[in-house]
Amino acid sequence: MDNKLHEGHRQRVRTRYLTEGIDAFEDYQVLEMLLFFCIPMRDTNELAHKMLKKYGSLAGLFEADPKDICKSCGVSINTAMLVSIIPSLSRRYLKDKWGSKPVLNSSTKAGEYALALFTGRTYEVFFVICLDSQNKVNYAALLHEGTLNEVPVYPRLVVELVLRHQANSIILAHNHPGGSLSPSKDDIELTRRIQSALEPISVKVIDHIITAGDRYISFKERELI
Repeated sequence: MDNKLHEGHRQRVRTRYLTEGIDAFEDYQVLEMLLFFCIPMRDTNELAHKMLKKYGSLAGLFEADPKDICKSCGVSINTAMLVSIIPSLSRRYLKDKWGSKPVLNSSTKAGEYALALFTGRTYEVFFVICLDSQNKVNYAALLHEGTLNEVPVYPRLVVELVLRHQANSIILAHNHPGGSLSPSKDDIELTRRIQSALEPISVKVIDHIITAGDRYISFKERELI
């Protein structure tokens, strides 16, 4: 009898999703349904509440380390992996929406493209976006991945990337996971060092984008470049 009630509840949740879509769901209901796919014989409603209480929000849970999720919530590694893969899948989806060679011919497009690259990343990372003569993306290179608030970047490696991908110009982009959009002195100095390193090969840095969450700033728009 319990199994029939359990399966009946799951079917009602599935039907509701197919009828109303996920926007009508509370956060715990979203997680409860997601857990259906890796926990076939357990009440996932109670577990969803427990996991959200532990991490504070869906975003906090999705961005947590899988091993920590296993330990703190008493779930299998498969469950933890399913939950923690959501940000990476979102990033792949958003980047794929741009197509293989998007045209970044404005700071707005550059900023929006950068937001797609940084979706779900909890550590500071640095991208070099290589463009051809029509401002189409040749390659978006993840140059370095750092800590929560620092990433090392060496101009020599940028030059090597530019030559390898035959870039006509580049856009620099990095994120500030802490939430501040303000460029630091180091950000400005690094940009100038990269510009100087690229001068001998006649490649320009046309913008530097900093993102924080779903916001961004452009060095070009702020006349820092």
